[in-house]
Amino acid sequence: MNLAAATNESLAHTSNVLIYSSMAVYTLAFFAHIAEWVLGSRSKVGRTAAALSGTGAGALAATPAVKAQAGGTAVLERPEVITRNAAGTRDVPDGPGAAGGTFKGDLWGRIAVSLTVVAFFVQAGGVTTRALSVQRAPWANMYEFSITFSTVVVGSYLVLLALKKNVRWIGLPLVTTVLLDLGIAVTTLYTDSDQLVPALHSYWLWIHVSTAILCGAVFYLGAVGTVLYLFRDSYENKLASGGTAGKFASSVMERLPAAASLDKFSYRVNAAVFPLWTFTIIAGAIWAGDAWGRYWGWDPKEVWSFITWVAYAAYLHARATAGWKGRKAAYLALVAFACWLFNYYGVNIFVSGLHSYAGV
Repeated sequence: MNLAAATNESLAHTSNVLIYSSMAVYTLAFFAHIAEWVLGSRSKVGRTAAALSGTGAGALAATPAVKAQAGGTAVLERPEVITRNAAGTRDVPDGPGAAGGTFKGDLWGRIAVSLTVVAFFVQAGGVTTRALSVQRAPWANMYEFSITFSTVVVGSYLVLLALKKNVRWIGLPLVTTVLLDLGIAVTTLYTDSDQLVPALHSYWLWIHVSTAILCGAVFYLGAVGTVLYLFRDSYENKLASGGTAGKFASSVMERLPAAASLDKFSYRVNAAVFPLWTFTIIAGAIWAGDAWGRYWGWDPKEVWSFITWVAYAAYLHARATAGWKGRKAAYLALVAFACWLFNYYGVNIFVSGLHSYAGV
């Protein structure tokens, strides 16, 4: 049978067009998020300092949702006060969760989210047509894994937004990394639409790889929260010790959720998806038993999947232990995500093994 003839070239071309189109829309969303950050009000600078000094916490709790500023500018308020459970010693207010301190900034933020939704559906169309072009799961090589992975990342973010979670702060790093991921996919990792190698002809392809993609997407969201937690925590520590931050740093940090909120977010999403990552490894072992006659063979992909599991298990254990909350646990979380990234990129590109289906 001629495998090339089994590929619907028209649908494969449509998939490519949709992926490039989604990149164009994500670019517009990126600039909209930049406008959100630039045009958002600086009026929130000092709220954290007031809370840490003990002079503003009560006022913050009583602040209305919308308040008028001098000159008639209306400012969006988020009056919640969050206790940072990593240390349990201070109360600080959440920022607005995005840069939109004013209605102008918030408007650009809403435009950015709307463009992200459009780009998500266009990209999802590209993934779907790629699958239809060969009548199989669209993740048989690194190009397909990449476009599917970034689609699931964006979808996970939009689900959190739909659930009314305060996660608009993810928007700018999200669209930035999605554009980077798609840029690498369409240049370095691109592979023509084609049929599966024999070892991948299994229903476990749908189960094992789809769960790996979902886990990676959620781990990514947790990693973003962890990185921003480290910056925000440093900012709060500086203010608590009587120091001052520059105008730009203060402007950015005041728009983020409190360190407590970022810490909780990262821990909860990592903890929620960890059992699914455990299932992913088990499913891979079962598939290996079917395909190669053994459940474990110390293949590089198997080894690094297990290393990633150990790293996240260590993080969750450390996070639940009093002496390892806060920054130490955050560093461990980033090490765990780095293991996941190496398992995805490093093992596929630089290491040979039974899982060498990268197509590059």
